[in-house]
Amino acid sequence: MRRLDRNFWIVAVIAVIIMFYSLGTVPLLDPDEPVYAETPKEMTAFNDFLSPRIYGEFWYDKPPLYYWLVAGAFQLFGMNEFAARFPSALLAVAGVLAVYLFSLELFNKRAALVGALVLATSVEYLYLGKAAVTDMTLNFCLLLALLGFITKRYYLLYFFAGMATVAKGPIGFLFPGAIIFLYLLATGRFRLLTEMKLGTGILLFCVVALPWYLFMYYVHGNAFVDTFLGFHNITRFTSPEHPEVLVWYYFIPVLILGFFPWTAILAQSLWASLTQSGQNKRTLLFLHIWSAFIFLFFSLSQTKLVSYILPMYPPLAIIAGWYIDRMWKMRERYIAWPIILGILSLLIIAGMFTGLKLMPALADGIMVTTALFVLMAICSGWFTWRQQIGKVFWTQVAGMTLFSLVLVSLLFSAAAPQFTSKYIAREFVNHYDGASPVYIIKFLHPGFTFYSNVYGSEMKKEELAAVVNRPGKGYLIIQQNEYKLLTEPEKVKVKVVAEAADRMILVKVIDN
Repeated sequence: MRRLDRNFWIVAVIAVIIMFYSLGTVPLLDPDEPVYAETPKEMTAFNDFLSPRIYGEFWYDKPPLYYWLVAGAFQLFGMNEFAARFPSALLAVAGVLAVYLFSLELFNKRAALVGALVLATSVEYLYLGKAAVTDMTLNFCLLLALLGFITKRYYLLYFFAGMATVAKGPIGFLFPGAIIFLYLLATGRFRLLTEMKLGTGILLFCVVALPWYLFMYYVHGNAFVDTFLGFHNITRFTSPEHPEVLVWYYFIPVLILGFFPWTAILAQSLWASLTQSGQNKRTLLFLHIWSAFIFLFFSLSQTKLVSYILPMYPPLAIIAGWYIDRMWKMRERYIAWPIILGILSLLIIAGMFTGLKLMPALADGIMVTTALFVLMAICSGWFTWRQQIGKVFWTQVAGMTLFSLVLVSLLFSAAAPQFTSKYIAREFVNHYDGASPVYIIKFLHPGFTFYSNVYGSEMKKEELAAVVNRPGKGYLIIQQNEYKLLTEPEKVKVKVVAEAADRMILVKVIDN
């Protein structure tokens, strides 16, 4: 690769601003972020960094890579929100820079700059880069593994496939293996297998990926295998964890919103990269197979979450970078770009104003976002008409960089009280007698435990009435919608001692 140039530092500065601005000011949002903060917190408390725990019990949900990174960040920055999110933000920036450096080798300087900033300013990428979840860690490892293959850095492929396996499980090696196989099949280039250093490469993969799994099986036996591989991988793929979102088109609107604002150029980029790829045909085909495989795999999966398709954003960004560079060079006037951008912006704005009825506190952030998106669409249309593609691109980069600041300063900060257990945990510490049992509704359990240092007993909303009717004093941490499920006689048996947003602390009357 070439030495670091000015464009590299432009990309780095923009990515750092987007990912690290006010990273620790918003509390951890229920229920996912606290899970990935509480587990490394307990690893540190038990001085056991091999067997993940939550609420004091062994937990086999995910491999430990992200937990290790957060535990390290806790040592550096203290046990706080910034530290919990630091690994995601750092790897998000690193992923953007990797796209730049590899695209510089695959295409040219401008295509590399554009592709990297398209990735950094895509809604889902910048959002997950600021979240304490495992997805960005997996994304970074898959990105390095697959870019290692296409640039014939095969040991990079094996090493990061191993790291991806320690980040998320079997998909860490299944995804690169399947994508590379489909590429070899599509191009008829199976002879590349003779160049890929399979023997030493597989050995490197095993050295990186297997030790933790062998340790866990040795210590925990079939409990680990049945829970981790059986439930958290096979069962989640074959059975819906969230049946209400089990629709085949689930990831279509996720992609449209998640790749915004570059969704407006996505279809044209994909078509041109398939039909007018020229000397970059094989590289672009590989990127297509990479993104399509991720999309189709999770569309077939019975469990669907918004974050699952994050690994398809880097190849889509690289394709968009190639295409925008081509437009820039040929001064093409693709008038549909600002038109689609305007339509998408209006739909997002309409959705935000609909949500405003439920959360009036978002008014300032929505107003600023509306002005920002409208201005971005108008300026993009004007520059497109004048065939100034560079200015169209930089308008959207600037607009989305500003949006990332608004997202944290005005939107997340206003919405956070409705989505965090931090404040109800503070109230609990002030009211708790230090001895009575504590019952926590499942959704609130990770966040409440992280902020209160009290494990308590987890209960489902169906169990709430039974807990209320159980003799003896006890504290209940619930939401208002669960409180409404209680009958009037059951409400008489409890006392509301504190509230924070829609979270409530109830105390059972001792003589009930």
